[in-house]
This record gives sequence, structure tokens and C-alpha cells, in this order.
Amino acid sequence: MAAIQISNIQKRYQSLQALGGVSLTIEEGEFFGLLGPNGAGKTTLISILAGLNRADAGNITVQGHDVVTDYRNARKKLGVVPQELVFDPFFTVRETLRMQSGYFGLKNNDKWIDEVMENLDLTNKADVNMRALSGGMKRRVLVAQALVHKPPVIVLDEPTAGVDVELRQTLWQFIARLNREGHTVVLTTHYLEEAQALCNRIAMLKLGKVVALDSTANLIKRISGSQLRITLAASGVVTLPASLRDKVITHETPSDPRQFALRVTDYNQVESMLAAFRADGCIIEDMHLLQADLEDVFLQIMEGSK
Repeated sequence: MAAIQISNIQKRYQSLQALGGVSLTIEEGEFFGLLGPNGAGKTTLISILAGLNRADAGNITVQGHDVVTDYRNARKKLGVVPQELVFDPFFTVRETLRMQSGYFGLKNNDKWIDEVMENLDLTNKADVNMRALSGGMKRRVLVAQALVHKPPVIVLDEPTAGVDVELRQTLWQFIARLNREGHTVVLTTHYLEEAQALCNRIAMLKLGKVVALDSTANLIKRISGSQLRITLAASGVVTLPASLRDKVITHETPSDPRQFALRVTDYNQVESMLAAFRADGCIIEDMHLLQADLEDVFLQIMEGSK
């Protein structure tokens, strides 16, 4: 049984097609990345998953429980960290987490609450009123609220947006531990280096549709390849050979007109590329062969799916 099964989810807001038939299977124990530019439909999909919004068509299940027809059980299986800082200003951190436990029918949950606060470096803020916390601390409490009922499936919607490096490291250490212990984690983030380091598999959305779905390693290896950066000497020809124009990475715009970034999908291509430069009278001043990363993949896929 899948941790999350998303089947042909469609959602329209008047003339805007927010989701155009999204289907995904997220397996138990995965650390899954959901990436896309602003407006791609990520938050809409998470809102439907959490039962905060209704799809026009399709269905979603969490560990077999439909998020509409079996909402109560689906919600018990799910912990969601939203983008927005939503909090009740009249309670302390500990009171907030105790109330959240109560929503799930949990009594005498202080031992786990203490562990969560310790792992998120909230212990010394336990008796501080929520309105007195900084934005970063409020973000930590949101994460703690999502984890207070030990959900087997954790959804993090931009959890580290605008927070300090210390929280990012603390949060990922704790979430990685929960994932090792068997919790399924779904992450949306604009920090692509986080997604590359943490996620085993990634789906990329654009304009409400899945435009890429594969393991992180395969996306980097098969789609983007590597990058050859060439700097030409001013003493020779400084224009790009015509035969290499289709290899230029368009999102790379070096400030020096003598520099070029070329996509390499096979290391054997490097020799023929260098030969093309030599044949046109170019003199190579500097050269670097760089391994692609997830940002290269993301930009290439978004450019290619216009």
C-alpha cells in the first residue's frame, strides 16, 4: 500500500487551471520532493491532500484512507507544515502543542512533546507566549505541531523559507532521523540543494502538470548531463562554432563574451566539441568540466516544457 496515492487530481479556479490531472504514487518510507516554480500547483495539491481544499476531479488516499470520504483517518496519518505562519497568540509553545495533541485525541503526550521541542531547539521557549517568538521560532513550532501526533506521513511545504541556517540544519537532522525510522516525507522547497541532498525521488510540476518524475540520481544523470565551460583567448576567434549552438545552456549567461557553457550528455562529446573550436580557429584559454546538479536539471526541464 502506497503512503500517498494521487490519482488524476484536477482543480480549476475560474479561468485558471491550477492542477491538470496530476497522478503520483509516493511509497512508504520515501523522502519525496515536489518541485516547481511559483504557480505550478504544489500548494494547491498539498491543500487537497490535507483536506483543506476539494479537487474538481480525481482522488487522493493516505495509507489507503481517502482524504474526502475517510477524512478523519487520513488526517491522523498526516502531518503538514504549511507555508504560512498561522498561530494562536494567546498560548505558550507547550500549551499550543498540548492542544494540537488534543485535536488528535492524544492524552499524556508530554514525553513526545518534550522530545520534539528538544530536537527543534524549542525547549527554552516552552513557556514563552507564541506572540513573543521570532518568525524563525514560530516556524519551528509549526513543524512541532505537525509532528505532535507522530504521523507516518509528513508533508513539508517550504519549511525553511526565510529561516536561519541553524534551523535548517536542526530541522533536517530531525526529519532525516524520522525518515530513517520509517516515516514518509514529502518536501516542497525552492532550495534545490536541499532537495538534492535529501530526496530519493522527485516530481517536477509546471502549470499544474507533472513534467518530470524520477529518482534524483537519474534526473541529474539522464536529463542534464554535465557542463563544459570554455573561455576563449582573445588572440583567436571568439565566436561559438555553428555546430555547437544547440549545445549552449541558455540559462547560463556569462558576463564575459568569450565564455560559453555547453551541455554534455556523454563525456565522449568533449573531444568533438574541442575539435570544433580548433577547426574554427578558436584558442581555448580555460576549460572546466562540471557535474550537473538539480538546479541545472530544474532549469532545463522548465525551459523544455514551455
